Parts: sequence; C-alpha cells; structure tokens
Amino acid sequence: MTSDTTRTGPGPATGNLGRLLNGARFVLWDFDGPICRLFAGHRAEQVAADLVDWLGRRGLRGLLTDQELDSPDPHAVLRAVDRRHPRSDLVEELEERLTQEELRATASAMPTAYADPLIRTWTAVGVRLAVATNNSPLVVRAYLSGRGLLPSFSPHIYGRTQELRLLKPDPHTLVRALNALGAAPAASLFIGDSPSDCEAARRAGIPFLGYGRDGRKARLLTEAGADTVVGSFAPLLELLRGPGR
Repeated sequence: MTSDTTRTGPGPATGNLGRLLNGARFVLWDFDGPICRLFAGHRAEQVAADLVDWLGRRGLRGLLTDQELDSPDPHAVLRAVDRRHPRSDLVEELEERLTQEELRATASAMPTAYADPLIRTWTAVGVRLAVATNNSPLVVRAYLSGRGLLPSFSPHIYGRTQELRLLKPDPHTLVRALNALGAAPAASLFIGDSPSDCEAARRAGIPFLGYGRDGRKARLLTEAGADTVVGSFAPLLELLRGPGR
C-alpha cells in the first residue's frame, strides 16, 4: 500500500485517483456500502438485535459478551457464535436467518450515488468486475438483478460461506475473485468502505480505493491506509468519461 492517501469529494479527481484507475483492468467491489446501502430501510441494528433475541429464546445469550449482545452489526453476532461453535448446526441456522434478513433488505436498499453508471461505464470499456463481500452471494445477485447490473459481474460474485473465519479482513473472497478472473493483483483495484476491506486488500496485494460517504468513515479509511479515499464516485466517472478514455 502506498502512503500517498488522497481525499476527494465530488469535485475534480486527484492524480493519485487517476493512477489507480489507469492501472485497473479488474475492479473488485465490496457490496454493502460501495454498491448500495443494504440496510437503508431495514436497519442493521434491528437485525442484530433480532439475532440476539433468537439466541435468547434458546437460552444461548450466554454465548455472547455484553459488548456482542449490544452490537449493531449482525455479522459481529454471527462471528461471535461461530468462534464458540465453529461450523455447527447453530451457526448454520443463524447464518440462514441473517441471509433471509439480508434478502428482505434488498427491497428497500438504497443505490449508492453514481455506482450504477460507474459499473456500466467500466463494463462498456472492457474492465472486468467482481464482488467480494461478507454478505450472502444470494443477496448480491438479487440486488444486482433488480438493478439490471448482474451481467456486469456474473458469475464473479464471492460472498459469505459457512466458513465464517474466511470473512474479511481475511482476503479469501478477494483471492477467489482474482484467481477466477485470471487477474494480477497489481492490475486490479478493490473498492470498499471499511478498515477490514482495506486490510483484506493489503493482504491480497491489491490497491485499495476507500469509499467514505461521511467524514467519520473517510477518516477511518484514511487511518487504515487506503491508497485513496473518495466521498463520491462522481470523480471516477469524470475520469472514465474524460478525453482519451
């Protein structure tokens, strides 16, 4: 990773952003955040609470620490149970419940501004795309199909499996995508919105573009070592559609 971190808003893009885009023949996307806000109308905090309640009805709240019981992140609840009972029927059922909640959330998911045209533009100029996410691949396919974007990615959608230890920040989904695409890490780019995305990219050797939709997220991505952080995808579209492209 380079330390030449650049923060851009919706205005003109910077030179570092241009270098990242020019070198990218393969673009890997995180899903929830860069492509859409999955839980925009179906709050993640409530999903996490519902998973905790489901455990409680089975007398299993003791599996979680106080911090985990209050976590707003359903993935944190799932991973906590998996650490205590890896690859168990309990984890399998809890993961299925989370997948169903994610599928329900696709109906009210909010597309990230400029993501759809950016995906279509990259596809039009021959850049190959993949998704590498901690969400269920079923959920990703359902959302992309509803937006008419599935052909830009299919079949390269890599998400959560029963092996929860391989969720990001483990680079497993990124490496799967690279191998399937026949892509060199240096000729690729990963777009994500969390420090764990940044770490996964670093471990896979892929340049990382952080999407920070607010100041807090942008700061966390910068501190994590993102090559570049943007608050909007508008500068990327400007570069891709500019002269000579």
